[in-house]
Amino acid sequence: MAHVVEMKMMPPWFADPRHGHFANNPSLTEQQIQTISAWAAAGAPTGSPSDAPPPKKWTEGWNITQPDLVVKMPVAVKIPARGEVEYTYEIVPTHFSQDRWVQMSEFRPGSPAHVHHAVVYIRPPGSHWLRHAPVGEPFTASSLTDPEEQRQAHETTSDLLLVYAPGSSPDQWPNGMAKFVPAGSDLVFQMHYTTNGTADQDQTEIGIVFSKSTPGQRVVTLQLNNHALIIPPGADDFRVEVQGSLPHDATLVSLFPHMHLRGKGFEYDIMNLDGSKEVLLRVNYHFHWQLSYKLAEPRLLKAGTKLRAIAWYDNSKNNPHNPDPTKTVTWGDQTSDEMMVGFFDIAIPSGMDKWKFFERPGGSSDHD
Repeated sequence: MAHVVEMKMMPPWFADPRHGHFANNPSLTEQQIQTISAWAAAGAPTGSPSDAPPPKKWTEGWNITQPDLVVKMPVAVKIPARGEVEYTYEIVPTHFSQDRWVQMSEFRPGSPAHVHHAVVYIRPPGSHWLRHAPVGEPFTASSLTDPEEQRQAHETTSDLLLVYAPGSSPDQWPNGMAKFVPAGSDLVFQMHYTTNGTADQDQTEIGIVFSKSTPGQRVVTLQLNNHALIIPPGADDFRVEVQGSLPHDATLVSLFPHMHLRGKGFEYDIMNLDGSKEVLLRVNYHFHWQLSYKLAEPRLLKAGTKLRAIAWYDNSKNNPHNPDPTKTVTWGDQTSDEMMVGFFDIAIPSGMDKWKFFERPGGSSDHD
């Protein structure tokens, strides 16, 4: 216990304290760390029972407010004991008769030990994405017969309702902010399972709390990613970056970096016109604790603001999580491959259409 608090591994928080202030920072103070260390060094003596706090009462059920709606994958997915499992999808119609605003949402995996990560997308009515895929039953890209839809399974411009990875917290947007689900939308569960020697089945569900009124701002999850990464064998500090700029004013709410087992560090920057940078977040990445970093004060970013994401990878034998330091590593779905995704949540006026936000002055558009 002393070691993990001195190393600041517990409570899990990996942001460099020199950059940014975050509302969900659970870090202990130096005095608290010293108290625990001294207690451990003394042999962890038992204190007076009369000074003990009341027994910990663990949350039963949801960590968010009691959901207004629980959406469950209709059919359980069978997970084998060994081998790789292709990304699995289930499409669930909402049957919403009117537009809805989601202020809180939470993943509850059916088999937490097997869910590597998951995404729920919002597929609005009229969308051509996976239009011929089965509804209400599991499928994979390779089970689809249309080559175009096989490709579509791995890329979409649909909104993200919720992203889950080990260590993730539920989405709980401030008053006046929410995610938009148009009437008649489907929710598309994209599940990435990993095997661990024991077969199981998963039937993940999500809980949703609706905003009681139309919010002033719509939350949209965007990402900076670089699919072209090629990490050489043995490289212990390989750098990958990507940049993009905002077409319109937006309020930055939170940041969520995603990498795989060779992930070492991740950084988000604002790049200024004079060539200088402002570091928004720098983390020592930990694959088993993929955290969202929620800004203590949402940050207004003016139109044209250039954002940069940088990722560093350790593909050497010194990385204890590295499955194969002799392998050249490229982008891929499986844990043995790599990803470089800098998710970030922004808020825009609730009346602004998402695609209007991406239209730049002069008529061009950027659908990142």
